[in-house]
Amino acid sequence: MTVDTKKETYLNFVNGSWTASTSGEVMPSLNPANNDDIVGYVQMSTKEEIDDAATAAKEAQKSWKKLSGNDRGGFLYKAADILESRLEEIAECMTREMGKTFPEAKGETARGVAILRYYAGEGLRKEGDVIPSTDSSALMFTSRVPLGVVGVITPWNFPVAIPIWKMAPALIYGNSVVIKPAQETAVTCAKVIECFEEAGFPAGVVNMVTGSGSVIGPALTENPNVNAITFTGSNGVGKVIGQGCLARGAKYQLEMGGKNPVIVAADCDIDLAVDATISGAFRSTGQKCTATSRVIIEEAVYETFKEKLLKKTAEITVGDGLKEGIWMGPSASENQLNTVLHYIEKGKEEGATLLAGGNRLKGEGFDSGYFVEPTIFENVTSEMTIAQEEIFGPVIALIQVNNLKDALHIANDVDFGLCASIFTSNIQNMLSFIEDMEAGLIRVNSESAGVELQAPFGGMKQSSSHSREQGEAAKEFFTSIKTIFVK
Repeated sequence: MTVDTKKETYLNFVNGSWTASTSGEVMPSLNPANNDDIVGYVQMSTKEEIDDAATAAKEAQKSWKKLSGNDRGGFLYKAADILESRLEEIAECMTREMGKTFPEAKGETARGVAILRYYAGEGLRKEGDVIPSTDSSALMFTSRVPLGVVGVITPWNFPVAIPIWKMAPALIYGNSVVIKPAQETAVTCAKVIECFEEAGFPAGVVNMVTGSGSVIGPALTENPNVNAITFTGSNGVGKVIGQGCLARGAKYQLEMGGKNPVIVAADCDIDLAVDATISGAFRSTGQKCTATSRVIIEEAVYETFKEKLLKKTAEITVGDGLKEGIWMGPSASENQLNTVLHYIEKGKEEGATLLAGGNRLKGEGFDSGYFVEPTIFENVTSEMTIAQEEIFGPVIALIQVNNLKDALHIANDVDFGLCASIFTSNIQNMLSFIEDMEAGLIRVNSESAGVELQAPFGGMKQSSSHSREQGEAAKEFFTSIKTIFVK
C-alpha cells in the first residue's frame, strides 16, 4: 500500500525496543469522524513477532517477579505521572482514532492514571494469610505468586482504560505482559506504551504487538510461553480464545457482551431515569459493553417517560468529537456503522416501531464520517433480535410491562448478564431487583454504564468467564496461591 510519509508509522514494542514487523506491511488508522484523516500507520505483524515478544517477556519476568511489590509499584507510579502529563495529547489521539468526544476521552485517560496509582499501592498490601495447622509445632501460610507471562487482548472502545486495567494488576503482581490492542485504536495504545517505556520498565516486561486479530490472537493464545490470557471483546472470539487456552492448560479471563436493561418503575423520579437512560445508551455512541440497550417501563409511566425521552434525545448534537458542543461522536468504524444500520433494519422488519433516528447522517460535516442518529424503538417484544443481541451502537428498545415482576422476567430473558439498572423509590422494588436480577453489576437509581476502578467488574451468563476484573478482585486472576508448611 502507498504510505503517506507525513504520517507517523508506529512500531511494535518488543524487549524494550520499537521494531518494525518482518511482514513489511502497515495499516492506516483512520479518523471515524473524517476518514480522510489518517491518524497514523500501525504494523501488520506475524506470528514470529508474537513469539519474539513472548520469549522476551518470559525471560524478563524472572527478574521482575524478584522485585519487591513496593519497587514494582514505583514503576507504575512513574507511568501514571507520565500519562497524566500527556493526558490531553493522548485523549486527542483517542478522539481522532476512536471517535468518542474529547471530554469523554480526557475522562477515560484520567481514569487510566487513577488505575495505575491504585495498583501501584497494591505493592504494599498483604499477599497471603496465616492458617492454623493441626501440628502445633508447624507454621502454615499462603502466598500469592505471579502466573508468568500474561497475554492482553483489548478492544477498541476503551483504548486507554481497558489496556491499563489489565496491564497494571498483571504487572504489580509480578507478571510480564504482551498486549495485542485492537487494530482500530493501536496508535492510542502505542502512546500508552510510550509512557511505560519512559517510566523505565525493564526491557521485556511490557511488550506490544499490533496486527490482525485473526493472526495475532491465535498466535498469542497458543504460544507455550504465555501462561494466561485476559480478553475483552466479542463472545465469538472470546469462546475461541477460552477453548485454545483450555486445550493447553493456560489460565483465561473473558469479558464479553452485554444486553443491559434499565427498569423504570412507576414510583421513580422520571427525569432522573430519562437523563440516565440517555447517558447510558448514547454516550460513546452506545459503544460500551455496559451501555443501556433495553428500557423496560411500567405502563403507568410509559407515555410520560417516552415523551420526555424523545424530547431530550432530540437535543443531542452529533458530530466530530473534537469540536465544541458535540455530545455524541461517530461509530468507531465503517464496519461498526454497518452493524448498527443492520440492526435498525432488523428492528423495522420484525415489527418494532421506529420513534426516533434510524438513519446514517449525511451532508456537510458527516459525509466523510460514520455517523448515525440516536435511535429509539417501541412496541418491542422480548424475542425480537434488537431485544436479544448486542448492537454496540446508539439504539434502544422500549418495552412496556404491567408490573415489576414482568419487568424482571424480561430483563433476565437474554443470554447476557453484565449489568442492569432500576429506577425506583420503593425499597421492596430495590431489594427484589438486587436479589433476582441476573447480572454481575447492579445499579439502583443510576445509569447502567458505570464501573468504579476499586470495585470488582464482570458479568454472569454469556457475558463473562465468571472471573472478575479491577479492584482487589484482580488478584484472583493474575496470581496463584501457594500454600507453605514449615515444620
